[in-house]
Amino acid sequence: MYYHRQLEKKIIETASEYACITLYGARQTGKSTMIRNLYPDYEYVTLDNSKERILATDDPELFLNSHGMPLIIDEIQKVPDLMETIKIRIDEQKLKSVNESLPVKLMYILTGSNTHEIRENASETLAGRTALIEVTSFSECEKLKKLGDEFVPDIKILQAKQKEFVPKNRHEIFEEIYLGGMPEYWIKRPNRDTFFESYISTYLEKDVSRMINVGRLDDFRKFMRIVALRTSQQLDYTEIGNAVGIDARTSKNWISILEASGIIMILQPYASNLAKRIIKTPKMYFMDTGLCAFLCGWSDSKILEDSAMAGAFFETYVVDEIVKSIRNAGKRIENTLFYYRDRDQKEVDLIYVKDQSLYPIEIKKGIGKDKADKNFQILNQYKMPVEIGLIIDTSDKVFPLNRNAYYCPVSLIGF
Repeated sequence: MYYHRQLEKKIIETASEYACITLYGARQTGKSTMIRNLYPDYEYVTLDNSKERILATDDPELFLNSHGMPLIIDEIQKVPDLMETIKIRIDEQKLKSVNESLPVKLMYILTGSNTHEIRENASETLAGRTALIEVTSFSECEKLKKLGDEFVPDIKILQAKQKEFVPKNRHEIFEEIYLGGMPEYWIKRPNRDTFFESYISTYLEKDVSRMINVGRLDDFRKFMRIVALRTSQQLDYTEIGNAVGIDARTSKNWISILEASGIIMILQPYASNLAKRIIKTPKMYFMDTGLCAFLCGWSDSKILEDSAMAGAFFETYVVDEIVKSIRNAGKRIENTLFYYRDRDQKEVDLIYVKDQSLYPIEIKKGIGKDKADKNFQILNQYKMPVEIGLIIDTSDKVFPLNRNAYYCPVSLIGF
């Protein structure tokens, strides 16, 4: 059974504008499945195949000649030098198209699981020739087989959308959190321990082993668990390093590996020249709550819901859903999502920036309390418009706390 992805619309639009599309993201997010479903007639080759990989490395011209076009190349990060030959072929085709007054058609679709490496190589080698699109695991809308929309914290938009959705209660939300959004696990429901243990082993062997000493893979596995236990917290490289038995420099380097692989997402604090009392430390979120729950050792959703980490997991889930909705619209979050915390421990969970306006967002795992918006006024220091804020919780409809803040059901994100 195939679940349609929200990104499909963006990919189809992009395919009419570029000679190459590069999809990247964590393992098991459904990149290859989506592309092969969208373009079933395109030839497909994976560089996981040792014979194909060796040929692509030794003789990239012969490799491309041995396959048809358009061509889908999976695991492109395994032969990054292949991009140079692809670049030459795209330029040749562009020149021919100009001479013949014809549009350039889609020639190559590249996919891979090392986010940073692919973005860096594609940006340098294929600049202006490829569109870069990030793929995440299933959003809740995709699980429900609804295409959904980009999340925008505008009250009128949210009120209009709530007429068409069915809210989920707290127990249902924590079941979603526990399951996570990896397509294969969500659809097939294999043995949980076997699936996630295999996922971690594959990730360590195929991705991490290329970036650190193989003898340290056991330390990295322990490191992943320590980081999972700190999802939605500010990053303290020294504290994490001490817990694993590594120095702060190694801890920071390993965090960058998790981020580059799409396992975690780093959220930066909002800052300006006026924010002298802001703490400059970023926060970290696991991008799949199912994997995070497995690493933390939770055996079912009810135990997780009743645990001391329930708030951290709920916040992670909300942030993930917002991030997915933005990325599924083909956009990046770097200039859109931030958080605020100052040295007085006053905090705003999320700041959504749009058109030079700030939208404060608080995240509560239960029904938001009366003073949930107490820190929103702090954002007035930036001398920018501060719009009506949101308290995202498990309520069943959009309704006002006061004139400056509204409750918003978590189920409405990305709907």
